[in-house]
Amino acid sequence: MTATMRIMHWTNALCMIVAVATGLYIGHPYYQTFIADPAVDKYVMAWNRWGHLIVAIIFDVTSILIGYLYFFSRFEKSYKKLIPNKKNIVEFFEVFFNLITFNRRKKFDSTHNDSFNIVYFTIFHLLLVFMLFSGLQLYVHGLASGESSIGTWWPAMLHLTTDWTLSVFGGNMGVRIAHHTSMYFIIAWVMCHIYYQIWRTIYWQEGDIAIVVGGSKFVKDKEEEK
Repeated sequence: MTATMRIMHWTNALCMIVAVATGLYIGHPYYQTFIADPAVDKYVMAWNRWGHLIVAIIFDVTSILIGYLYFFSRFEKSYKKLIPNKKNIVEFFEVFFNLITFNRRKKFDSTHNDSFNIVYFTIFHLLLVFMLFSGLQLYVHGLASGESSIGTWWPAMLHLTTDWTLSVFGGNMGVRIAHHTSMYFIIAWVMCHIYYQIWRTIYWQEGDIAIVVGGSKFVKDKEEEK
């Protein structure tokens, strides 16, 4: 895992914590300040909305970078593992069988990312893309006048790219529910991801969990095994 990917990984992890905390507050305020002055207290929601927007923008940037690296990385082009050819399909199911049989069957190369893991991460990034469109639709809904601090072009562009979510989910409330529900899918994804990385570290004994820290893991030499 290159240094660039590791930086994006931990940036996304931090941003996700902030996004979930602030997003839940925006949907249903669950804490208040200890300051009695209403003039100060009224800005709690504003700060939460600001923090939510900033980490969402960071998510958007990292998603674009990851999408670029899927195709043009000099280290590993992930899109090749998404092509539904015989090799990738067989590898996908072999990794799946390895998981459900608790490593009793391992008939694939674990040196680099496998098709199963690539598909799993692709689902995550697609969820982030959906969160981007639905979240920006909720954001532009608050700019009802069509004006923003940087001009009318910004709301116009957001309407152009996100209004389709209104048709798909039946209006603003439907988009809000879909955005909120997707958060729980992402949280579930993260929990499974952490579990799987620990699982691979224990069963494969190749130090997989160290990849996001040092960038590499240990793999037994096939010649030595023979």
